[in-house]
Amino acid sequence: MLGALLLPNSFVALEPNRFARIPAEAVIGTVLLLCLPRVPRLVLAGLFGTGLGALTVLNLLDMGFTEYLGRGFNLVLDWGLLDDARSYVADSMGGAAATWAAVGAVGGATLLPVLMALAVVRLGELLAAHRERAARGALLAATVWMTCVALGVQTFGVPVATRSASGALEAQAHRVVDTLRDEAAFAKEARADRFGGTPAEQLVPDLRGKDVLFTFIESYGRSAVEDPVTAPGVGRTLDSSTRALADAGFRARSGWLTSATYGGSSWLGHSTFLSGLWVDNQQRYRTVTAGDHLTLTKAFAKTGDWDTVGVMPGVQKAWPEAEWYGLDKVYDAFDVGYRGPKFSWSTMPDQYALEAFQRLEHGRKRDRPLMAEIILTSSHQPWAPVPRMVDWDEVGDGSVFEGIEKSGEKAADVIADSTRSKEGYGRSVEYSLTSLTQWLERYGTDDTVLVFLGDHQPLARVSGNGASRDVPVSVVARDPKVLDAIDDWNWTEGLKPAEDAPVWRMSSFRDRFLTAYGSTPHPTGG
Repeated sequence: MLGALLLPNSFVALEPNRFARIPAEAVIGTVLLLCLPRVPRLVLAGLFGTGLGALTVLNLLDMGFTEYLGRGFNLVLDWGLLDDARSYVADSMGGAAATWAAVGAVGGATLLPVLMALAVVRLGELLAAHRERAARGALLAATVWMTCVALGVQTFGVPVATRSASGALEAQAHRVVDTLRDEAAFAKEARADRFGGTPAEQLVPDLRGKDVLFTFIESYGRSAVEDPVTAPGVGRTLDSSTRALADAGFRARSGWLTSATYGGSSWLGHSTFLSGLWVDNQQRYRTVTAGDHLTLTKAFAKTGDWDTVGVMPGVQKAWPEAEWYGLDKVYDAFDVGYRGPKFSWSTMPDQYALEAFQRLEHGRKRDRPLMAEIILTSSHQPWAPVPRMVDWDEVGDGSVFEGIEKSGEKAADVIADSTRSKEGYGRSVEYSLTSLTQWLERYGTDDTVLVFLGDHQPLARVSGNGASRDVPVSVVARDPKVLDAIDDWNWTEGLKPAEDAPVWRMSSFRDRFLTAYGSTPHPTGG
């Protein structure tokens, strides 16, 4: 019980010194149990133990969410993400591991409050049986606690006196209240749209006739470009790709965007980038996708001058958001004819997804130019096994990747090792970047405009505790007018943004992009 009262809610704080303290809740609880008659004492002990067990479960959830998503668990919004976690374990470690993990998690979350309640009831009975000695001990503990507070006494760098359990409970309560308040505020914000009333002919007129591709690279964050382990390989890939694209007539400009999410929940980054709204939780995502706020992709659809498609190899079930994004056609994991192996969570290598896009859409003769949203998933955790490039003419139905998958590292060997995770992450980003830039070299035209970016940083095990949420973003084109239009953005030449290149919130990109390419604001809502 003492350990539960002192348990922190993050792995970083999980150190021995955290358990060398006096919790105020233990002192107060002891006094109350000593003062009450037997029946009220049993009731209070049961309630206190159950609550302490539930708080322990919430602290453990906070640890997991902080490690993977860079934030604590939200009691209102995050229950649905637990199923996503189970699916991730199944894809990475196998169905049996996912089943046992789910059984263990549910069993633990159920048993912990019960066992904690029984333990507190038993403690209450022991205190009652030795009331005099227990009362002296409680008085001494209370005196020491108050003295330590008054004098600011610390051991091993942390205060001896603490109220961490009640503080954690208070933080959870504030989180719930803030979430409920945010729902109404964001709904009002989503109704306001600077370009919501812009007529079709006044949207992106300077890109008429261009094939415009918005491509997200999973977990491609600032860490990939700057971390000592990953930066050398990723940097070489960006530099060599910049030169290869230049030889093919393409130029690029690059900067930084601060993502609305971290470590996962990629759809929050996608919707933030394309809607121009800060969509940093599931409630905001549900609110915005249920409305008619203009997305960047829908702006192209609204003009009537583009065919709009999505390539979503990570989608394996119904995806109603396609209408909100303004996509006429969506190719999910089952629509592209892939017959090769999965690479852990990723349903197919990025090279195959891009070659399928070329075969199904970009390479076809058409009456109108193409606008596409493409999600590349090969750099999704756990970064093992990582695909390798094959000759583009040999991609076929993807069977060629069978041997590559079998000879790669196993997810179970990498997932808990920080160094190996970093190395695998770096290789996966290099692979995704190479796939995309080689595709552009091979199939890009004078009318191709590619915008690509990361959706979020990788989890803390790779990016580090306290890492920024910045991701690289690049615009690539042959037509010099396309890059001239964003000259005042002051972005870095090439595919690798300089360390001091401008950093914008991801939600600001939509309006800047629409303005740069000639769109006229006609605000609505508010």
